[in-house]
Amino acid sequence: MSSYGLQNTPQPSPLLEERLAGLASAMADPSRATMLCALMDGRAWTATELSAVVEIAASTASAHLAKLLASGLLVCVSQGRHRYYRLAGSDVAALLETMMGVSMRGVPTPASRTPLALRHARTCYDHLAGELAVGVFAFMQREGWIGEEGSTITDVGKRGLASLGAVLDPHTRRKPCSACLDWSERRFHLGGDAGAALLIAFEKQGWLQRNPGYREVTITPEGKAAFYRVFGIGT
Repeated sequence: MSSYGLQNTPQPSPLLEERLAGLASAMADPSRATMLCALMDGRAWTATELSAVVEIAASTASAHLAKLLASGLLVCVSQGRHRYYRLAGSDVAALLETMMGVSMRGVPTPASRTPLALRHARTCYDHLAGELAVGVFAFMQREGWIGEEGSTITDVGKRGLASLGAVLDPHTRRKPCSACLDWSERRFHLGGDAGAALLIAFEKQGWLQRNPGYREVTITPEGKAAFYRVFGIGT
């Protein structure tokens, strides 16, 4: 059999393979994975806070953070005497959310294994996730606010978002919107610039409150009424 086809097939770059392996290695440790999951709340954390979440010594946490920084998964921001760590960007958050979904494959009755508060409404880096967010995404599809695949915003959607006070960034370098697979619901919620704008709008209008240090969000009484009125979602 001729080897012509194999000889002319582009081969992965050794450098790319090494970087991919390095990235996987950085995420492989349970303590580092816990840190990454904690940072999915979209906020910046100190090393002390992260060490408390993982329940490890500060010196051990520093070694883990150094590896995550070197891999490009985290960035460090200095403010005065303090150093804060956060995810390197929305693409890292999307990667983590996808991996959470893959890790839950084959697990029976996933809803029963997920804390109710976390399943209902939580942050996925800078946008809303969980049961509530899945309902919002379904509404937007049904009403033609977004394209069928969830990757485009229609003119109807732009007007709808504007009516909710969600301000889109016309100069954003990220996707205007995207369908983000929700790891607890196994359906899509809204990501991208539109997803981030919606979360900001919901918070500004007092529909929900973010809990510092946690991914869960609290839906206020006003929010419960508003989500039902606007999206037809009972909370």
